Amino acid sequence: MTSTPPLSRRAVIATAAALPILALPGCAGGQKFSLVDAIRELLAISAQRAFASLIRENGFLDSSIARIDLPDALGGARGNRVIAAIFNSDAFRNRLTMQVNRAAEKGAEIAAPMVTQAIQTVGIDNAAEIIRGGPEAATLFLRDRMGPALVTAMVPGIDRGLRLFDNQVVVDALRQATGIDFAGLRDDVSAKASNAIYRAIGREEAAIRANPQATNSALLIGVFELANRF
Repeated sequence: MTSTPPLSRRAVIATAAALPILALPGCAGGQKFSLVDAIRELLAISAQRAFASLIRENGFLDSSIARIDLPDALGGARGNRVIAAIFNSDAFRNRLTMQVNRAAEKGAEIAAPMVTQAIQTVGIDNAAEIIRGGPEAATLFLRDRMGPALVTAMVPGIDRGLRLFDNQVVVDALRQATGIDFAGLRDDVSAKASNAIYRAIGREEAAIRANPQATNSALLIGVFELANRF
């Protein structure tokens, strides 16, 4: 069987609505794929790598882009002045920081299959624009389509992860000194964990776009080498 010659970039991305079909060299039998297939594979690999990094022990805590800081009223990323004044203990702030990041891991465990399902089912009607978009174009698309669903889904897991600090003494002290209660802390961590997950997926997407060969995916190699050629 003669292989289909590579398509020009104009033919590939001329109209998003048409969702051009690629017959990529190296694919057995000249198997055909759409740009939607490429975006789904791009997001699937990016998400798989991101969650593998985040869900491991201290995945959030040790990450330069995913680490979750305490709410500003508890000192945030700016120091330990507030906590020291309330509890006179840096150890408490460090312990709480570790706990909120470990709680985020629990939320991410819940989020992972939800993101995977969304990648496989969400409608993609502007595939060509995403392919030729910025380094995190597919991640931004996914985030827009999922909306607040990720935060909502993670709340139960993060709630369980924070229960170590859900005792009346600590809760009352936090509320009286800062106005933050347990639910406020949980919601803050959930929102930050969601942001961290998308940052991690986006970083992986950018890496794949820059070096598709590292995925060993004939589909991604063919699509992005073609897109980068022009």
